[in-house]
Amino acid sequence: MDQLSRRTLNRTTLDRQSLLNRSTVTANAMVEQLVGMQAQNPNDTYFALWSRIDNFEAQTLSTMVERGEAVRGQLMRATIHLTTTPDFLSLRPHLQTVCARTLGSTVFARDTNEVDREAVLRLGRSLLDREPMTRARLGPLLEAEWPDVPGASLAQVVTYLLPVVQIPPRGLWQQTGAAAWTTVERWTGSELVTGLPVEDVLRRYLAAFGPASVADMRAWSGLSGLREIVDRMRPQLRVFRNESGVELLDIPDAPIVDEDTPAPPRFLPEYDNVLLAHSDRSRFFLDGVTPQGWVGNLLIDGVFSGGWKVHSDRGGHRMEIMLQRAIPRAEVEAAVKEGNRLLAFVEPGNTPGEVTVRAVD
Repeated sequence: MDQLSRRTLNRTTLDRQSLLNRSTVTANAMVEQLVGMQAQNPNDTYFALWSRIDNFEAQTLSTMVERGEAVRGQLMRATIHLTTTPDFLSLRPHLQTVCARTLGSTVFARDTNEVDREAVLRLGRSLLDREPMTRARLGPLLEAEWPDVPGASLAQVVTYLLPVVQIPPRGLWQQTGAAAWTTVERWTGSELVTGLPVEDVLRRYLAAFGPASVADMRAWSGLSGLREIVDRMRPQLRVFRNESGVELLDIPDAPIVDEDTPAPPRFLPEYDNVLLAHSDRSRFFLDGVTPQGWVGNLLIDGVFSGGWKVHSDRGGHRMEIMLQRAIPRAEVEAAVKEGNRLLAFVEPGNTPGEVTVRAVD
């Protein structure tokens, strides 16, 4: 078994994420390549695609969301992801148990333990099929049927356990709006697709995030019982070890990128797949250098190096970068240049504001 250095894993994963060199594929193709994108913050997916696609335009993704070609709902780890509609329809059945298990650890589950949940889901589906609703509106309608149970908890049960999605304007570029939910069937006109082998889901994960361990697959998906599934797949997988001797698996013939390959600066959003898709995140995080709550994550030389934030002022937009480790001057200059390009994306047609850099104390 070949041993892969942390830096080799870094470059290989960056390459599969189109973060070494921007891709020329469509936004639809990139979302599918990534097996969905973290979307807790609606604008995050736009920054993530801008960093991965050459000449990406925000309206492209907004149009996909408006047309129902891409949807936002709870999937991997029961967190909000943006996927193409076909991917949501085929992935959600596998992740139903993850959503149910996550709900089970919340106060919402404790509040509704004595309620007939199937009845709650039937009424919830009926209401959300009739028209999209926020949880704040859905809750009182459910509470009218079960007056001894908090409506907020009943609404959470519905949105965790039914395959529901958030509709526009939520998810449109630089637009705000409360999260209104409806069933995916109502919004897209399509039914859930069952029968997709979970092995196919894991192969897609490896193609986007590998080489990776079973623990990494579990951390990404939230699925349990993966060891037995991976053992069945083993004859069709490549096997590596990392520097600590942990077994890593990969699909056949997937490229392994040389550790000396240059990695340009990349501005990733607060939540980005590539930084959350492994149990062992050392391929992207140096010891002791972790995010401190800024809006975005800055990669320099392929690893997390600090935070960034775009500020909106009367005169336009400006960017602030906070470095959390020592960076060579040339790399800082490259990051500032990339930051100016990002400002031009945020405010096309106008002169970009300034990019300022400061170091953490």
